[in-house]
Amino acid sequence: MRITGGSAKGQIIKTLPGLLVRPTTDKVREAIFSMLGSLANNWERGLDLFAGSGALGLEALSREVKWIDFVDQNNRCCQIIKQNLKKTGFIDQSHVYCCPVMKALGFLDNKYDMIFLDPPYADTSLGSVITGISQSSLINGDSIILVSHSARSALEDRYDGLLKIKEKRYGDTGISIYQKEVAA
Repeated sequence: MRITGGSAKGQIIKTLPGLLVRPTTDKVREAIFSMLGSLANNWERGLDLFAGSGALGLEALSREVKWIDFVDQNNRCCQIIKQNLKKTGFIDQSHVYCCPVMKALGFLDNKYDMIFLDPPYADTSLGSVITGISQSSLINGDSIILVSHSARSALEDRYDGLLKIKEKRYGDTGISIYQKEVAA
C-alpha cells in the first residue's frame, strides 16, 4: 500500500498481515481526498478512528494537515502506525492512542477539523460511535466526519445533529460524509 498524494506520495506503508485489518485501498483513498478537497482544504487537526495501519491519517498528513491523532485498540496496529509515522517523517505531527474508540471519545479534548472512521465492516457499534462524536466537544460547525463502511450497509442520513452531506460507493466500500446540521 502506498501514500497516494502530497509530500509522502509513493511511500510504501506497512499493514497488519491477515484478515484482521481491511486497509482502505489506494483508489478509495484517492477518491476520499478528492471528495474532501471539494469541501475545503484548510484543515489543521484530524482524528483517525479505527486507524488500522494509519493509512487515512498518513494520507492527510502527507496532504498538509498539521496534526493527526490515531486511535486503534489493537496493540499490533498501534505499533504499525508508529512505524509508518517514523518512515514517512510524520512522527512529530501525531499521537497514537492504543485504546477502544469509545474510550478515546471520552478523554480526547481537541477540536478536530476532520474525523475519519474506518471500522471493520462487521463492527456493529458504528451508529453509536457517530452519535458519540455528534454529542462530543470534538467537533465544530465546520468539522467533517468521513465514514468508510460496507456499501451493503447504508448509514442513516442523520445522527443526533449530524447530517449526511455526501455519499459515494466504490465497489464494496461506501463513503459517507457528515457535518453538523445548520439550524434553519
